[in-house]
Amino acid sequence: MVQSTDLSQGRSGTIAMSAAAVETSTGNRGLQLEERLIFEYAHADRSGVDLPEPPKVKDRLGGLRRRGAIGLPGLAEPQVVQHYTRLSQKNYAIDSGLYPLGSCTMKHNPRLNERMARLPGFGDVHPLQPQSTVPGAIELIGELAGWLTTLTGMPAVAMSPAAGAHGEMCGMMAIAAALRARGEGHRKTVLVPESAHGTNPATAAALGFTVKPIAATADGRVDVAALKAALGPDVAAIMLTNPNTCGLFERDIREVGDAVSAAGAYFYCDGANYNAIVGRVRPGDLGVDCMHINLHKTFSTPHGGGGPGSGPVVLSARLAPYAPRPWVVHDANGWRLIEEGGAIDGEPLGRLKAFHGQMGMFVRALAYMLSHGADGLRQVAEDAVLNANYVMARLQVALTPAYDGPCMHECLFDDNFLKDTGVSTLDFAKAMIDEGYHPMTMYFPLVVHGAMLIEPTETQSKRSLDEFCDAMLHLARKAKSGTAADDFKAAPRFAPRRRLDETLAARKPVLRWRPTNRGPDDGPLKQAAE
Repeated sequence: MVQSTDLSQGRSGTIAMSAAAVETSTGNRGLQLEERLIFEYAHADRSGVDLPEPPKVKDRLGGLRRRGAIGLPGLAEPQVVQHYTRLSQKNYAIDSGLYPLGSCTMKHNPRLNERMARLPGFGDVHPLQPQSTVPGAIELIGELAGWLTTLTGMPAVAMSPAAGAHGEMCGMMAIAAALRARGEGHRKTVLVPESAHGTNPATAAALGFTVKPIAATADGRVDVAALKAALGPDVAAIMLTNPNTCGLFERDIREVGDAVSAAGAYFYCDGANYNAIVGRVRPGDLGVDCMHINLHKTFSTPHGGGGPGSGPVVLSARLAPYAPRPWVVHDANGWRLIEEGGAIDGEPLGRLKAFHGQMGMFVRALAYMLSHGADGLRQVAEDAVLNANYVMARLQVALTPAYDGPCMHECLFDDNFLKDTGVSTLDFAKAMIDEGYHPMTMYFPLVVHGAMLIEPTETQSKRSLDEFCDAMLHLARKAKSGTAADDFKAAPRFAPRRRLDETLAARKPVLRWRPTNRGPDDGPLKQAAE
């Protein structure tokens, strides 16, 4: 069966064979190569290197010597290179196209950052080196800290947290320490608006606080009246995300900060969405006591797939005495790290992680800051907001925005436009894969039914935004036609793997590959039957 794609909205035309009709003896489809587990290519008697027989030595393993083969696959070097190259071609990445994941800030990572991170003295620095051998690295941490405190209007910053949730923990631990120092350790309630990041209540609960949710208003922002009603002598802090996870700026944030402070509590602001306001708004001017900053998002360092990340925490004067060690200081002796002791009026936290933070992330973030300058960082925020509102304006003719009015760095839609079509948010997202796009963030935030959260970032051109919007509008029209529900539920058809039974995969995951018994000439190993 041959079918042509919709050529409306200026999209280039292609003729595509239905995936169901494509069958080859190899499983390959042109340059889309089928890839098996690396163990399936292996031979137990094959190796890519020749190693000398180890000398006979006295066994010092205390009876723990391995009795069988370790189970590593035996392959020649070309097989290994080909395997991982083919796997890499199945990945969607920001270098492949627009990555619309909301609440993630998947922006382009300038290669200049990578070059700087690989400079001798940065790329090969070791955390156990004596301070006297790494004065430049310490100065870089100090200079980055200076940029962060200046941009946020906060007097102090803890550099060591490893990522966003770790930064949240740091800030909330500092709040707990400050309350104990005041003799108010009984304050155990943390207020969390419905529009806050999901990690906020998790962090508070992990530290022994009781989480009390605060409802949102009809326009997607924190209900200030409900917040004030919840304040009391048991409240330790509020954890508010701004801009919030609905992609909206909390207009009443100064009123919130004043009310929280008057009640004797602290104001934690989640800075995961700082990219929308960097260079334009100083959180310190809004009454914020602490805020983590995702360097790997706002300041464009690679993230996703498990890291690496970095989550420095800026602190108000009220919380600065409780910052975790180590501290970077500059005095008559130059730049240095204070890892213990030090005259300070407070109870500083101990180490939150090994060593001094994420050095590679520090280098990349500072390179990004210096290459943009203060005016460039301001434009980052402006362009991020402009791009999101452009996407909102183009898509709202067919999709349903969750809230009226302009958004900040990301635009949020609900699933009302799919009502009575038989197509769900998940079906729509799977169809995006066939169109060549990674799906947007789905079903988050939870306060919006069937949520679709899109964050284009400032690094996408108008052309790439238009191509993305054209594809989204095409899918919306197709869904509303009332005749395409089966097509959506069959998607993705052109991906390396089709849709799986996610419930079964979660309940009965196959986590171990077992080879079958075979002779020496049976060829590659095969998966044992379950």
